[in-house]
Amino acid sequence: MKYDRSALIDLLRREALSRGDFTLASGKKASYYLDCRKITLHPQGANLIGSGMLQVIQDSETMPDAVGGMAIGADPITASIVTIAGQQNLPLKGFMVRKEAKGHGTGKQVEGPVEPGQSVVIVEDVITSGGSAIQAAEAAEAFGLKVLYVIGIIDRLAGGAEAFAAKGLELKVLTTIRDFGIEPE
Repeated sequence: MKYDRSALIDLLRREALSRGDFTLASGKKASYYLDCRKITLHPQGANLIGSGMLQVIQDSETMPDAVGGMAIGADPITASIVTIAGQQNLPLKGFMVRKEAKGHGTGKQVEGPVEPGQSVVIVEDVITSGGSAIQAAEAAEAFGLKVLYVIGIIDRLAGGAEAFAAKGLELKVLTTIRDFGIEPE
């Protein structure tokens, strides 16, 4: 499937954008909410996001060994990207980062077919303060992975890019809140 940015924006507007009074994960108040799970778990949405993020990856200088992010939000994004990569015979794998290392089995915080020394891209749905993706990047680096950059579905333009830059990470996004005619709050 070829990436269609306008189709993604239309689907996000129809299925994921709500107006009202909301408290975000960052604790900030907002007049709108983006529930990207309605898109990442939607058949067309999963294809649009997977193909869009894969296009960003392919347009970048370095092809990573894997993509992944914080469980549970990044899991369907990761699955979409690796599924489309597999259909194109690309060797891109996926991984997931647990909020904390599990207390049984191998006790890992980073799960999947990745090894220390490999390069990865962190994926995220909505970028607000960047906290969740930064936590995922820090866990990946602690595991020994080299984080190349972060890709988000939508940037609320609320300081996430600056938070990533302060950590030495670049943020790439498929859309921003301005694509919906909304100015940052």
